[in-house]
Amino acid sequence: MASELELEMQAIDRSLLECSAEEIAGKWLQATDLTREVYQHLAHYVPKIYCRSPNPCPQKEDMVAQHVLLAPMEWYLCGEDSEFGFPKLQQANKPSHLCGRVFKVGEPTYSCRDCAVDPTCVLCMDCFLGSIHRDHRYRMTTSGGGGFCDCGDTEAWKEGPYCQKHELNTPEIEEEEDPLVHLSEDVIARSYNIFTIMFQYAVEILTWEKESELPADLEMVEKSDTYYCMLFNDEVHTYEQVIYTLQKAVNCTQKEAIGFATTVDRDGRRSVRCGDFQYCEQAKSIIVRNTSSRQTKPLKVQVMHSSLVAHQSFGLKVLSWLGSVIGYSDGLRRILCQVGLQEGPDGENSSLVDRLMLSDSKLWKGARSVYHQLFMSSLLMDLKYKKLFAVRFAKNYERLQSDYVTDDHDREFSIADLSVQIFTVPSLARMLITEENLMTIIIKTFMDHLRHRDTQGRFQFERYTALQAFKFRRVQSLILDLKYVLISKPTEWSDDLREKFLEGFDAFLELLKCMQGMDPITRQVGQHIEMEPEWEAAFTLQMKLTHVISMMQDWCALDEKVLIEAYKKCLTVLMQCHGGFTDGEQPITLSICGHSVETIRYCVSQEKVSIHLPVSRLLAGLHVLLSKSEVAYKFPELLPLSELSPPMLIEHPLRCLVLCAQVHAGMWRRNGFSLVNQIYYYHNVKCRREMFDKDIVMLQTGVSMMDPNHFLMIMLSRFELYQIFSTPDYGKRFSSEITHKDVVQQNNTLIEEMLYLIIMLVGERFSPGVGQVNATDDIKREIIHQLSIKPMAHSELVKSLPEDENKETGMESVIEAVAHFKKPGLTGRGMYELKPECAKEFNLYFYHFSRAEQSKAEEAQRKLKRQNREDTALPPPVLPPFCPLFASLVNILQSDVMLCIMRTILQWAVEHNGYAWSESMLQRVLHLIGMALQEEKQHLENVTEEHVVTFTFTQKISKPGEAPNNSPSILAMLETLQNAPYLEVHKDMIRWILKTFNAIKKLRESSSPSPVAETEGTIMEESSRDKDKAERKRKAEIARLRREKIMAQMSEMQRHFIDENKELFQQTLELDASASAVLDNSPVVSDKTLTALGPAQTQVPEQRQFVTCILCQEEQEVKVESKAMVLAAFVQRSTVLSKDRSKFIQDPEKYDPLFMHPDLSCGTHTGSCGHIMHAHCWQRYFDSVQAKEQRRQQRLRLHTSYDVENGEFLCPLCECLSNTVIPLLLPPRKIFNRLNFSDQPNLTQWIRTISQQIKALQALGKEEGTPHTTSSKNSENMDEFQLPEGFRPDFRPKNPYSESIKEMLKTFGTATYKVGLKLHPNEEDPRVPVMCWGSCAYTIQSLERILSDEDKPLFGPLPCRLDDCLRSLTRFAAAHWTVASLSVVQGHFCKLFASLVPDDNHGDLPCILDIDMFHLLVGLVLAFPALQCQDFSGTSLGTGDLHIFRLVTMAHIIQLLLTSCTVIPYLSEENGMDEESPAGEEESAVLALYKTLQQCTGSALKEVPPGWHLWRNVRAGILPFLKCSALFFHYLNGVPSPPEMQVSGASHFEHLCNYLSLPSNLVSLFQENNEITKSLIESWCHNIEVKRYLEGERDAISYPRESNKLIDLPEDYSSLINQASNFSCPKSGGDKSRAPTLCLVCGTLLCSQSYCCQTELEGEDVGACTAHTYSCGSGVGIFLRVRECQVLFLAGKTKGCFYSPPYLDDYGETDQGLRRGNPLHLCQERFKKIQKLWQQHSVTEEIGHAQEANQTLVGIDWQHL
Repeated sequence: MASELELEMQAIDRSLLECSAEEIAGKWLQATDLTREVYQHLAHYVPKIYCRSPNPCPQKEDMVAQHVLLAPMEWYLCGEDSEFGFPKLQQANKPSHLCGRVFKVGEPTYSCRDCAVDPTCVLCMDCFLGSIHRDHRYRMTTSGGGGFCDCGDTEAWKEGPYCQKHELNTPEIEEEEDPLVHLSEDVIARSYNIFTIMFQYAVEILTWEKESELPADLEMVEKSDTYYCMLFNDEVHTYEQVIYTLQKAVNCTQKEAIGFATTVDRDGRRSVRCGDFQYCEQAKSIIVRNTSSRQTKPLKVQVMHSSLVAHQSFGLKVLSWLGSVIGYSDGLRRILCQVGLQEGPDGENSSLVDRLMLSDSKLWKGARSVYHQLFMSSLLMDLKYKKLFAVRFAKNYERLQSDYVTDDHDREFSIADLSVQIFTVPSLARMLITEENLMTIIIKTFMDHLRHRDTQGRFQFERYTALQAFKFRRVQSLILDLKYVLISKPTEWSDDLREKFLEGFDAFLELLKCMQGMDPITRQVGQHIEMEPEWEAAFTLQMKLTHVISMMQDWCALDEKVLIEAYKKCLTVLMQCHGGFTDGEQPITLSICGHSVETIRYCVSQEKVSIHLPVSRLLAGLHVLLSKSEVAYKFPELLPLSELSPPMLIEHPLRCLVLCAQVHAGMWRRNGFSLVNQIYYYHNVKCRREMFDKDIVMLQTGVSMMDPNHFLMIMLSRFELYQIFSTPDYGKRFSSEITHKDVVQQNNTLIEEMLYLIIMLVGERFSPGVGQVNATDDIKREIIHQLSIKPMAHSELVKSLPEDENKETGMESVIEAVAHFKKPGLTGRGMYELKPECAKEFNLYFYHFSRAEQSKAEEAQRKLKRQNREDTALPPPVLPPFCPLFASLVNILQSDVMLCIMRTILQWAVEHNGYAWSESMLQRVLHLIGMALQEEKQHLENVTEEHVVTFTFTQKISKPGEAPNNSPSILAMLETLQNAPYLEVHKDMIRWILKTFNAIKKLRESSSPSPVAETEGTIMEESSRDKDKAERKRKAEIARLRREKIMAQMSEMQRHFIDENKELFQQTLELDASASAVLDNSPVVSDKTLTALGPAQTQVPEQRQFVTCILCQEEQEVKVESKAMVLAAFVQRSTVLSKDRSKFIQDPEKYDPLFMHPDLSCGTHTGSCGHIMHAHCWQRYFDSVQAKEQRRQQRLRLHTSYDVENGEFLCPLCECLSNTVIPLLLPPRKIFNRLNFSDQPNLTQWIRTISQQIKALQALGKEEGTPHTTSSKNSENMDEFQLPEGFRPDFRPKNPYSESIKEMLKTFGTATYKVGLKLHPNEEDPRVPVMCWGSCAYTIQSLERILSDEDKPLFGPLPCRLDDCLRSLTRFAAAHWTVASLSVVQGHFCKLFASLVPDDNHGDLPCILDIDMFHLLVGLVLAFPALQCQDFSGTSLGTGDLHIFRLVTMAHIIQLLLTSCTVIPYLSEENGMDEESPAGEEESAVLALYKTLQQCTGSALKEVPPGWHLWRNVRAGILPFLKCSALFFHYLNGVPSPPEMQVSGASHFEHLCNYLSLPSNLVSLFQENNEITKSLIESWCHNIEVKRYLEGERDAISYPRESNKLIDLPEDYSSLINQASNFSCPKSGGDKSRAPTLCLVCGTLLCSQSYCCQTELEGEDVGACTAHTYSCGSGVGIFLRVRECQVLFLAGKTKGCFYSPPYLDDYGETDQGLRRGNPLHLCQERFKKIQKLWQQHSVTEEIGHAQEANQTLVGIDWQHL
């Protein structure tokens, strides 16, 4: 099919490509009716170019369209070839100073918190980097797409509007010149023509409604019968539904369906079937049938004629073409704007721009984004037309919003979203308010959409249907628009603006009036509420409006006339709301202490009450402004202050606060959670500014205007406490009559709450206008109180402070004054700590504390005071004075009713048994007394000569009570309470009160001569204080004696215990010694040099090893014949050391892992947590884990953090992920070693012997392979072939190990094989031993790399889990041959040996450059016993080890010389001279060897580098190999390491050579054995691969291998975001990736978490990251999710976790999800920590721990990331 298609395309192309743009344009220039000509051209060609095949190929179509359709237009426009014409236009054009770059999804945007007019003013990265704002406090976010860069817009920035690129070059005088002057007349005329036609065409075709016919002038003569079944996007159906439906409807594969769905989601529509009408109709009906349900509309599908689809495709192309053409010249842009906004023939709304806007919700996603971009690059970039467009937008505002509310697309795809571009421009917003009455329009539109009202006309959100809830969510964006309009405050007011603003304010009051009292609630008595009422909608509305309400007040504050008018209007509306204030509720009279007041009977606990009172709260806000702006004192005659009725003002806010108190007292429990949540939000930082805070202000307003006694009585009545305080002795009767605990408890809480409220009314004067303070004092106080709870991180602090409309809290400006910053360590975050001098401002009853915060703060502050040896009283802080309008508020403290309340409560406390009272009640009373004293002190200190201080609290509390019951004075009661034993906690506070009282007395009496009374008081106080001191001393002494006695008893008991259990203690001491002895060199005679291998190996006395099983706690000695003990271990494939990640095992079944390539492309790493179990205990444990897993699967389909099917389990002790166990063994070499009774052969002899033995084995092997007739013949053959002396190939050694140890050797071997090769376990497979040796070698190599990267000594103190793991792994690998087939291991040995000493049988072995020598060494050494056990000639195992080691070392030296010769740094000569300390014997030896090499390679090695350079290369290159070998032989033979190598320092080269019994001049190995070395070197060099390498046809690994590190990350995070925003998904043609994810191992960017990049892996669909882990990290991956700033660890398909990223902001915090947007910088230490996890192979373990700790991680589908 494809070939036909291509032919067809070619055929078309020929006829099309013959079109000449010049000719067509020429024809058009002559034409009389241009429109008709162009339309004919389009009608003819468009269907031939677009939509020719079912699968669109946009690149090709666009290319042809450019040539045939657009080129003539460009030619016509310029009058010449556009390649010359456009650049000319561009040159003539004055460059714009607006940037206007439209953001892509996920592109970084920057806003400056210091200079931006509002948070929507943003810069693109280029402009930001070239602007002054990069040194300011900026915020970084990722764009949702669709906005544009505001660089160059002077209205968006307070300073620095231009970056360097858009700097204004010309002087600003000719600011408003007409851009058309740069164009010639005829260009203007022609462009006007072509723009009109093409814009008209595009708008017409895109808004065309019919599906199968075209507009008349585009109809073709012959019409084909091809239709498309076009599927459209909506935001209701999920990907899964669409994919499933498409598979059914157009029977395509899942892959194709995913492709369709992705395109539909991206472009908004896609044809899913092409054919005749019937064929498409059928698909349509299936789709509609399958996706419609009761709740949702079906997917939108249309069957469209192919020519219509073609024209629409071209229509979009035209719009983007227009966008690019106007980029060449501002003049062209101006013409296009003119064309777009020109009124059409039909009058109102008939311009092209209007037509597009009004049909916005009918267009599909792709079309919308194209024309929105065109609007942005044309209308919004031309200042003149931006205004005109804004007016059109405002005129159509209602229709656009209504379209959006019913639209099925999100806000970002709607034209309504352009409001943010228009309304946030201050000048436009003002103009629209005055000329188009925009404020009123927005609010009216909003009210129209919320039609549900109750009988009083309030909003009603009860029983919202899903559709209404959806509409409600949509409508909230209108509030956002209102916020945009108000966000920049006017500096000067015109009368028009005043009038229109107040008109808008009226509309706003109407809105608030509908909210006043909505969602009223009644207390449930008896039974619990059945249905939780809907409360969220009302609060959502309140939250969204919070900023608007604040901004309305800010606007009012700017103009006195507006403020006065607004205040009157608000008061009128409040009167209307309270119209029925007294109806139906009987008036009652209350009296206490001779005061009486009229009020109404109202019980919060019985009537309806509502939390929503926005009108009252707005009035409270305006009232404070009257005070702050001093209007109240300037124009009292203009204000209706005398008409105010204070009881009416306070009624509703008071009810609201009483409701809160009752909820705290537990009286509303039966009203369920909805009420609890409402109370929570009422106090919450998001709402409290316009809710709780304003209610307090309203009460303060009321109190300041009425008699405080009256207020307190009304308050007692509302709190339902009037009875208690108005009838003497009520409390006594009450507690004796009713013993009902709940009621007593409730009353106590209510009294506490009421006292708290009074404290707040008097103490909360930090709002500017209530007290004489400014805004920063307010924030300072908030911060001080937050930090008194505990030190906080920056982000926590910001969360606890209210944000203004610009998302600012104002914290940064004051934080330095009140707190110190402490930087974070490797984990954790930076913290602010309160400065000690701020503690005196702490107020225990701060009104924004929640209950929990209050008790924490109290605890923390008392603790601090105790630490500083001060007394622990927390007295009320000194407060600023009230503003005059609120000044009378303080009198509440000295009013009769207040004193009565205090006296009553103190009396209860004095006679503490007779009454129900609580300590916190008393504490609040003491606080109030303290406040009154502070107040009086202030008054006295600030008093002027002629004034008399009217605040006489001290005198009032010294008087005893009234005549009938003569209660003692408040002061006397305090003195009584000071010594009450049951009030230990409050003593300090009472003492502080008495002290302050005396200080005030002194102040008062400093003018009057009567010192007598005062001295009495002080004496009394003194004596009581001395008494106190003595008492404390006595108590302390008693406590000390008691402590000493207890300590003596304890040590006595301890001694007893040790005596009784002596032998136990002896044992533990021995055990400790033995444990340490394994590491120490104590058993070795220290003056000998230590040698790890060979006949001269240092003999270590046998150490007995005792271990304890963690499961059954039994102790056991490790012996050959005893039951096996095992370590929990985890085997994993690894590419951490890999030098070539692209290598991939094609067919694991046939792959032979015998030789490891030096690029270490994939190894097997074994790690262990070091915990020991009996093998049988482990087996039982694992079986139970498996059984549990099967049960769990039947119950619930959740993953666990470990995969039991793959043999994984968690270590029973430390829950570390494991998948097998390693047996613990004794040093295996001691078991196999026989006595050596002959002279040990040298290397040459040994190689000969071994070669003969191998020949013998091979000959035998061949014979066994041939069928033999008689045994006699067989023996004859044997005789013919001379066996080497003492070699008995028929000997089978006995396995020394017990059955259970053999079992475990097999278990671990197969586990390594299974994981390393990803095959099914198979004990018999010949590759099992190879994998075991490989894992041992690879694990040692990775440890050596880590140690040298960190510059740690080779044999320094290792963590014991690592030490145990390596020891067990090496010993296991050395013992594994005993359970493998002997002939297989011998075969491996022969093959490995042949790679160094060639024989005739093995031809195809890798060349010396392609073998990793350490893996080869481990293989040879560990396979050698299989051969040596049959050799009875007396050559010892040690000799073999030594010769193998030396042989491999020689091969490695040749490897080094061959690969290092290519790079010769010509260092200065003297540098070379330093190196020649040992008179150059090494150098000369190396040079000689190098010359030999030259002869062998046939002079392919050209030049001879200097000897010192060669020797240096050899030394540096061979060091890692020697270190690994030293570790290997140390663990294999158990020879302790030399003490010199246990400390870091020099490279220990000589010590290493001694320990490994090598000469320190390594090259002398070649000279000692020169009879054989020459032939060996020749055989190595003659390999064809070596020749190819030397001739430069291939490359090889050079030594020493570089350590692998994670990629280098940029210092500044924004450059990563930028890199990621330029990354488009590799699969779905140029689409921007939604979750770009960076692999930290190789630096690849991936498109994660999306359907487009899913691939199939082992039969499952997996996301891009999971697929990448398999190719890059063999199953383990470390990624950085760029948009979220999160590190992601993945292991396999089911395991993953998020890890904290290495990027921190200036406050030492990470910002996962980039929510805060502070600039982020790389923290090297944290990045190193991640790198270390990776190098140590701990990623999987880290994931395991994270998943165990946090169960939600287990449920995530990691494989889809």
